Amino acid sequence: MWDKIKEFSSEFFVTGDPLILGAQVSIALTLVAIIFTLTYFKKWRWLWTEWLTSVDHKKIGIMYIIASILMLFRGGVDALLMRVQLAAPELEFLNAEHYNAIFTTHGVIMILFMAMPLMFGLFNIVVPLQIGARDVAFPFLNSLSFWMFFFGAMLFNVSFIIGGSPDAGWLAYPPLSELSGSPGVGQDFYIWGIQISGIGSLATGINFVVTILKMRAPGMKLMKMPMFSWSVLSSCVTIMLAFPILTVTLFLLFLDRYLGAHFFTLDGGGNPMMYLNLIWMWGHPEVYIVILPAFGIFSEIVATFAKKKLFGYKSMVFALMSISFFSFFTWAHHFFTMGSGANVNAFFAVTTMIIAIPTGVKVFNWLFTMYRGKLSFPTPMLWTVAFIPCFVVGGMTGVMLSVAPADFQFHNSYFLIAHFHQVLIGGVVFGYFAGLYYWWPKMFGFKLHEGLGKWAFWFWNIGFYVCFMPQYALGFMGMTRRFNEYNFDMGWQPLNVVSTVGAFLMGIAFIFQVWQIAHSIKFLKKETTGDSWNGRTLEWSIPSPAPHYNFARIPVVTSQDDFWEKKQRKLRGEKDAPEVIAAEQAPLEPIHMPKNSGIPFIMSLSWFVAGFGFVWDWKWMIFVGMGGVIACMLARSFTYDTDYYIPVDEVQRTEAAARGAH
Repeated sequence: MWDKIKEFSSEFFVTGDPLILGAQVSIALTLVAIIFTLTYFKKWRWLWTEWLTSVDHKKIGIMYIIASILMLFRGGVDALLMRVQLAAPELEFLNAEHYNAIFTTHGVIMILFMAMPLMFGLFNIVVPLQIGARDVAFPFLNSLSFWMFFFGAMLFNVSFIIGGSPDAGWLAYPPLSELSGSPGVGQDFYIWGIQISGIGSLATGINFVVTILKMRAPGMKLMKMPMFSWSVLSSCVTIMLAFPILTVTLFLLFLDRYLGAHFFTLDGGGNPMMYLNLIWMWGHPEVYIVILPAFGIFSEIVATFAKKKLFGYKSMVFALMSISFFSFFTWAHHFFTMGSGANVNAFFAVTTMIIAIPTGVKVFNWLFTMYRGKLSFPTPMLWTVAFIPCFVVGGMTGVMLSVAPADFQFHNSYFLIAHFHQVLIGGVVFGYFAGLYYWWPKMFGFKLHEGLGKWAFWFWNIGFYVCFMPQYALGFMGMTRRFNEYNFDMGWQPLNVVSTVGAFLMGIAFIFQVWQIAHSIKFLKKETTGDSWNGRTLEWSIPSPAPHYNFARIPVVTSQDDFWEKKQRKLRGEKDAPEVIAAEQAPLEPIHMPKNSGIPFIMSLSWFVAGFGFVWDWKWMIFVGMGGVIACMLARSFTYDTDYYIPVDEVQRTEAAARGAH
């Protein structure tokens, strides 16, 4: 009996690696500390009622952001481990299997479990406030979306200590991802973690498209909408079209592994190239899904800190929507070298060059907005200015890669790695950091410490260039990706050492950011105006942090940058439009709001249980998990008491408290 338990334990838990053992111990200690703290301070009920069951878009946004920061730490540690391994030739810090697992999990975590939730967090915090809505269109679905993402991410991450991580690459190309190449359970953790999380992402896309199209304040026509909301709309339309492709692709791979199908196995009549086409039909639009909202963030920040209207508003809208459209016609540039033929390569080379045009348009829009503006440079603006040269270099190297004959030289080299990180870090991460600093006071009612923020900014930027500029040269020198070691005679060591130093500088920058948040919380300087940056859009017209109901009276919009224009009219002594005055002076009414619900949390937990059962082929657990999902759906179907009204006197007290704080 003991031998059977020991055998199962060795198969179930990952053993034999001191790094993983250290992670297992640290995770166990962290869980014990969390449980002890919640129990000691009697916060279990508070956690359940205020957070786990909340359908408030602002709290859901904060939970997305917290999860994203945790995933940034996990993915960043993976990156540092890889850079240590590559710092010297023939180093044995990580064996080949462990290295493969780490670069697989690094890619998945940074794209799907760090960038996506950080993006969704900002969607939730900002969009309803920008468009003058009291909530998103489907609050219950919004909560379900978060918890599906969260438990999908947890299912993927638990493979690090249970069963073993996937190691077939972050896009899991067959035959490496088939049973013949990945006989363990790691690849099944990959499939089900991403599947569960992806359902949540698709639901978020649908939710925000409906929210933006149907819940804008009176008078806010589409062409008066803030640019960040436009960028969210373009991103979410792309999500709705792209994520079903990912769902189907991973389901077909699951059928190959679980039921012995042969969609992608060549010796069974399948075609691995079909997988590549499908995964990149999702994968390349995914790049634009995460970068488009960053463009919206930069547009808001540049206009605010230049104190000018955004230059070329209509051209910016056209650029965003055209990128969303053309993103679906570029996927084959990821395998120019796969023998598709000259005509196919030429078509995708041209479409890849075409999509660079609207991308470049936006850079000129931002530069012309800054031109002759009354510029100031707080932390959000610093991130925006740093983005522009970084993204220009990333765009230029992308055009180089789009030239099919040149791509035969660059393909799978470190030149491609440098380009990819140039646009994903310099574009996406810098953009979301800018947005996080910009809207932080709206979330929590205080600004982050500027001094520590500038230290983090410079460490991030210097570390970024030190890390990735040498990788362009390494690519030209012939260093290819996916290798965990190289020989002394290749001449790659000096540049790899420099690159590793840069990675650790970015790690120090992250520590500064954590210090900055902790310092700002400890020495709290409360924002009292609600308009922290002399902003231009509606979210700055209400107190910080925003009340539960957002707006006591739904605003009436008469122009683009409506809040800014209203402030300017007041300075000039001009009256607002009659409909605006009427809306502001209308008597308060009870505010209709959705009730909290525990069903999204329980349903997502049931999906986690079912996914875990599918991974280990434990049919009893699959039945338990799917039974929980069905029970939650039935419970929701027969729940009729789903909303309530905030009484007028409570709204008056909240508004009076906000005015008193002013």
